[in-house]
Amino acid sequence: MMKRLVDIVFSAIGLILLSPFFCIVALWVKLDTPGPILFRQVRVGKDGKTFRIFKFRTMVADAEYAGHQITVGDDPRITKSGRFLRSYKLDEFPQLLNVFFGDMSMVGPRPEVPRYVEMFKDAYKAVLQVKPGITDFAAVEFSNEEEVLKKYDRPEEGYIKEVLPRKIELYKKYLKEKCFRTDMKLIILTLKKLL
Repeated sequence: MMKRLVDIVFSAIGLILLSPFFCIVALWVKLDTPGPILFRQVRVGKDGKTFRIFKFRTMVADAEYAGHQITVGDDPRITKSGRFLRSYKLDEFPQLLNVFFGDMSMVGPRPEVPRYVEMFKDAYKAVLQVKPGITDFAAVEFSNEEEVLKKYDRPEEGYIKEVLPRKIELYKKYLKEKCFRTDMKLIILTLKKLL
């Protein structure tokens, strides 16, 4: 109950304070390339229930149908505005809506697409016992994930064989350590990374 209350308060304050910024970014995204302002993708949440995650669109319209579900640093599908938004993780801010509506929490394991969850369904049984979050240990460690994936000849294979298993380890670390203090620590670490 307390975690949900904190999520509602933090996300509401964030949405109110950031609303002018949201308007500016929305206009930039719309003027940059044709397509919607927000990107909505199906992710797997608590107890395996799917939901649509909100992000500012950083790629050309329908990009997920023209390539992998992961993104490498120099992906040609990324728009001019998208490259800037991604470099500072600003595209993630609309997830405050997901937190406010109750699909996500401020802190928790990052939500994954169904395809990758299915590949690691045994490991995800524990992970999906809690709501996914905007940030966690994995989000901090892999804040430059696109650059990490660039070193692989086959980025998706690298993601499946090395990056995602490491993320799952970090998700489980969060499950063992989850408490208000851990959440505050992760929020501070995330803000430091952003700044």
